[in-house]
Amino acid sequence: MTAKVIDGKAFAANVRAQVAAHVTKLKDEKGIQPGLAVVLVGEDPASQVYVRNKHASTVEVGMASFEHRLPATTSEAELLALIDQLNADPKVHGILVQLPLPAHLNSELVINRIEPAKDVDGFHISNVGLLGTGQKSMVPCTPLGCLMMLRDHHGSLSGLNAVVVGRSNIVGKPMAQLLLGDSCTVTIAHSRTKDLAEVCKRADILVAAVGRPEMITGEMVRPGATVIDVGINRIERDGKAKLVGDVHYESAAKVAGAITPVPGGVGPMTIACLLANTLTACCRANGLEEPKGLTA
Repeated sequence: MTAKVIDGKAFAANVRAQVAAHVTKLKDEKGIQPGLAVVLVGEDPASQVYVRNKHASTVEVGMASFEHRLPATTSEAELLALIDQLNADPKVHGILVQLPLPAHLNSELVINRIEPAKDVDGFHISNVGLLGTGQKSMVPCTPLGCLMMLRDHHGSLSGLNAVVVGRSNIVGKPMAQLLLGDSCTVTIAHSRTKDLAEVCKRADILVAAVGRPEMITGEMVRPGATVIDVGINRIERDGKAKLVGDVHYESAAKVAGAITPVPGGVGPMTIACLLANTLTACCRANGLEEPKGLTA
């Protein structure tokens, strides 16, 4: 068996095209332009790349992009004051504070200062609670992207056995909640799970988000299962830097029914879903119907 490759790049391009079409319609029919504000504190090179990509993608779909680049010496009071300003700005529908923040800033305090309705990362404690109780919320971008790809591949997820390997607040826990919301039977596993291989082999859907390079091997995959690899790990192999996932792709692809590659799988969906969330936030703020197929 050779697994079907779930092309995240192509899927993300389709999501961005849907978002762009909705944005055009909003501007033409309602005179409304969705706006995303991104706040970057300090000069972390990886964060700078992410922020550049987010800005380019935001502009590409016709949204307004508000960038705020602050020095690493920015005080907590200054950052919170900026968030208060963005919360009050009707042109800003989504607010994202790029993580990690410099060590002297309290990330939880900062994230929870964002108005929950504008929290397009889905990290605010109110959104976490709403998602956990099955209510309307802003959903973290990476799990939302995984859910979209799974729905597209399977149609209905109802009754499928899903195993999520990883228990982070950013991916593992919200992923499990989303799968429960689609009526999967969900197991959360992690690096300390006893008989992890046996747990994984029971999965119709296996989501790897544990942050360990190639931890999930083909021997841990049930034949025909759908494998979603959220991991992005930089390793050295044969003297060269390489990007790999949490799944050993070559062995897993021989067993799985479908699999996401790294790179080119889940990664491109994260920014696409950030744009989708910003559009959703704009529609909710204006009492308009939410875009179909772009929310949980």
